[in-house]
Formats: sequence, C-alpha cells, structure tokens
Amino acid sequence: LLSNRPIQIMVSSGILFIAGHILEYMSFNMTIVTIIYMLAAIIAGYEIAVLAYNSLVKRHTIGPALLVVIACIASFIIGHGEEGAAVALLYYIAEFLEDYAELRANRSIKSLVELAPETARVKVDGGEEVRNVEEVKIGEIVVIRPGDKVPLDGNIVHGVSSINQASITGESLPVTKTVGDEVFSGTVNEDGYLEVVVTKEAKDSVISKIVTLVKRSQLNRSTTETLVERISKYYTPLMIVISACVAFIPPLLFGQNLVDWVYKALSIMVISCPCAFLISTPIGMVSAITSATRNGVLIKGSTYVEEMRNVKAVIFDKTGTLTEGEFALSDINVLDDSYTEDEIVRIAASLENNSSHPIAKAIVNYATMNEVEFEEIEDFKNVPGKGIIADVDGKQYYAANESLIEGSEFNISQEEINQYSAEGKTVIFIGDEKGVIASLTVVDKIRDNASDVIKDLKDQGIKTIMLTGDNKMAANKVANEIGLDYVYSNLLPEDKLNLLDTIRNKFGDVAMVGDGINDAPALARANIGIAMGAAGSDVAIETADVALMQDDISKLPYLFTLSQKTMNIIKQN
Repeated sequence: LLSNRPIQIMVSSGILFIAGHILEYMSFNMTIVTIIYMLAAIIAGYEIAVLAYNSLVKRHTIGPALLVVIACIASFIIGHGEEGAAVALLYYIAEFLEDYAELRANRSIKSLVELAPETARVKVDGGEEVRNVEEVKIGEIVVIRPGDKVPLDGNIVHGVSSINQASITGESLPVTKTVGDEVFSGTVNEDGYLEVVVTKEAKDSVISKIVTLVKRSQLNRSTTETLVERISKYYTPLMIVISACVAFIPPLLFGQNLVDWVYKALSIMVISCPCAFLISTPIGMVSAITSATRNGVLIKGSTYVEEMRNVKAVIFDKTGTLTEGEFALSDINVLDDSYTEDEIVRIAASLENNSSHPIAKAIVNYATMNEVEFEEIEDFKNVPGKGIIADVDGKQYYAANESLIEGSEFNISQEEINQYSAEGKTVIFIGDEKGVIASLTVVDKIRDNASDVIKDLKDQGIKTIMLTGDNKMAANKVANEIGLDYVYSNLLPEDKLNLLDTIRNKFGDVAMVGDGINDAPALARANIGIAMGAAGSDVAIETADVALMQDDISKLPYLFTLSQKTMNIIKQN
C-alpha cells in the first residue's frame, strides 16, 4: 500500500505537519517550525499547483485548485504556516478520495467487460478447437464444461446444468437449464456438460449490449450534472473576487487590520473550494448505475436516475407483468354441434400459431401436446386489442375477445362468462361467418411477490395502477388480490396511451412497466419506461429507459429507493 505514490505523499506531508505541531507546542524555534510546515505544504501542494497552472495557462479557466494555492501562499505570508500546510494536505486527501471513488466506478464497468471469456471451445469434426469468441460464427456448436463461463449467447442442444446468471439478472440462485433453453455470455455453468448452438455474435451478446449501454449512460447526463457544470465555470472566479473584497475593502475604506481581514478572506477561499460540489454528481450517478447493473437492473442514463425520484405513479400492464404470463388452456366449450373439440382446437391453434401473445402460445402449446395438426391460414388480419381473423381450409374464422364479437349469436350466457372472469380466467371466442362456435378459457397465475412489491411502492408514496385489455372482472380480481390503487380494463392500445396522459395530468410523472415489445408505445410515452425480462429481448434493452434483466418486478422498489438515495447524497455533497 505504501508503494502507492499518492499514499506516500499523504503520509510524508502528514508526518511533517504533525511534527510541526508538536514542535510548535514545545515552543521550538518558529523559523524551523515554519520550514517544516512549508515542506509539508510543498509535498502535498506541488501537484495541486501544477493542476492550477495547467487550468489557468493551458485551458484559460480558473479552477478550484487555484483557490487552494492562493490560500496556501497567503497563509505563510501572514504568518499562519500551519493553516497553509493544513489546506494543502486536506485538499490533496480530498482529491485522492475523489479519484479513488471514480476509479472504483470505472473498475466496476471494466469488471462487466471482463465477465465474458475471450475464447470458446468450438465443436469440430473429431474434437474441439479453441478460438477467440470474435471468430465463432452463428450456428456453430460450443462446448461448455462444469465451472466454465458461457462464452457466447445461444441455445442448449445437449446436456442439463445449473447456470449462475447473477452477472446478467442479479439472481443469486442458479437456474436449471436443459435442451432448448437460452444461455447468456458471462454466466457460469456450475455442474453439467453442455453443448450450445451460438445464436448471436460476441458483439451482439446481451452482456456486450449491457456494457455498451452502461458506458453510453455516462454520456447521458442529468439536469443536475449539466447545471453543476454550468455553475462551476463561474463559481471559482466569483469566490476569488469575494475573497479579495473581504481582504481589502474593510482595511482600505474603514481602517481595519489588514492581517485579520486577509485571514478571513483565506477562510472563505478554503471553505468555498467546490471539490465535492463538482465531483459528487457524476460519481454519484455512475456509482448508482453500476450498482443497479450488478443487481440486474440496466439504467440507460443518469437523467433517468434523477427522474425516477419524481415518479408519482407506476402503471403496470397485467399479463406477464403482474402475472407470470404463462397461460394454460383450462376449458374448451363447444357451442356448435357441427364441430368437435379437436376441430375447435385445430382451428384455434391454426389462427394463433403466428402470434407471440402469451394467450396464443397457451392454445398452440395445448394443441402441440395433444398432437393436433395445424392448418395453413390465408388472409390473416390482426385486429389490435380485439383478436385475429383468417381463412382456415378456405373458410373464415376468428379468435377474439368480447369486443370483436359484440352482437353475434352464441350459446353461452353472460353469467358463465362472468363466472370465468371471477375465477381469474380469460375467455377467448372462436367463430365462423355464422357466429360463435366455441369458447376457450385460459388462466394465468399472479406473481407470488406482486402484493409485496405493490405494498413497498405504496409505502414510498407511489400510486399503483393497472392498464389491461382484459375484461373488468378478471382485471378487478387481480387488482383486489394484490392491492392496486386503480385499475382500468377492456382497453385497446390507443386507450392505454390516452389514459397514461390522463394519469400523468392527475398525479404527476409516471413510470410504465411492461414487456418492452407489446407495450413499446406506452413505454415510450411514459416519463420512465421500464421493460421486464430484458435479458432475452434485444428490443427491451434498446427501447426502454430502464431494463429489468430478470423477468421479475421485485427490483422496482429497490430502483426508486436507489434514485432517492443517490439524489439525497448528491444534495448533501
């Protein structure tokens, strides 16, 4: 530790400063004591003087270091050498601590870069070949042994293992991965042999995108940072002028003692050095962003750290956000005797096969598990917020919610629909040109931690609101179970945008939490757009202001607390 030059300077200057105080206390020769103080000041103040010179001569700016140099020299001139030595030493220590804080923040970013290994074992005919990760192409198979880091993003084609994803998601517990599951570069294979087909080049991996965005976030400066930089340009010259006025106006105009007023002016210079003022905002922001990244939250700029403390309401989508988004088909009600249950499933799965919506996936998964064959569809039409219309076997069918089939004849009572809704189920209607031929119900599970998250947000004084296209009864069931403040149901995408503006006008700044794809317009319209499950979605990482790398809302209270604490620390500094 003592081999470090800044440490040597602080220790040497500190020893001389203490020695001077001891000798002065013992009434030693003051000339020798002053020389000792001067040596302490020179050792600590040399680099400060160089900094002040470069700032003044080369950049033509008056920096805070000049205040220290003037105060230090003037202290010796008026016979207070111990004050000059103390100013130089304390300023140097402050600069060292600031540099150390910045170094730690930069090291954290560097450690993110080093998460991904530089080489990969590529499977080739007859064995393996070690290559630089930049040379591995999409579609090639990489071999990952127990204890290895995953070199590139890809899907498992052979093997089962526990993967530690803490570097990406912030989740401490390993996750079991098997054939077909996605793995990310920089995560750790704990206990199994894996073969993974590469799906992204090294430069496009999730960890590479995170590093790029964290670096970019340092350039995305907050309002506070910009204000601090503007003020600092005028602050130091102003303090020099004020100090000069304090030093010379009372003696010249009112006959006061010059030494006393110069001493007062020096005190003003010393206490007005804006070191913490200048450094606190960028260091605080970088530290907050880096800390969030380590906890599985990607904040894409310091401006969002600052804006999050102003959020008065958090708006949630329902499906996949407050619920797990893993729908299961629970009921099949055939309402037209000319169709069998298998035919209904075949038609529904054929219609939904090209959709990425969680409800569509539930229907397709059910058909696949029951070995129901899909049909080719024609004239596909997606009606946003309502459903799908297409031709199956030359005949037009639709899969829709109540809003699309309004006015149609069908053999199911409103009471039955309400009963399904009261159970938290969503009803999908299948119909042809004549009317509704069947109803399917799917069920989604509320996230286990949803009520705790909502309570924590409320405790921070934040309103919690849900916007959903689902029916009123199903939406109210979720809202009541987890304790939301407000719920709006039966919404089309454009309705969500209009309501978002209404909520902002009523409460103030809003944050929108969604999946980053289906909710992209609302995420963009909100003051803060927060995307979930971003580790597996390039769209979410690119479009949202904040990305939760894990598919988990439990990080939300932490996020708003982090913003508040960061801004409080900056204000204190």
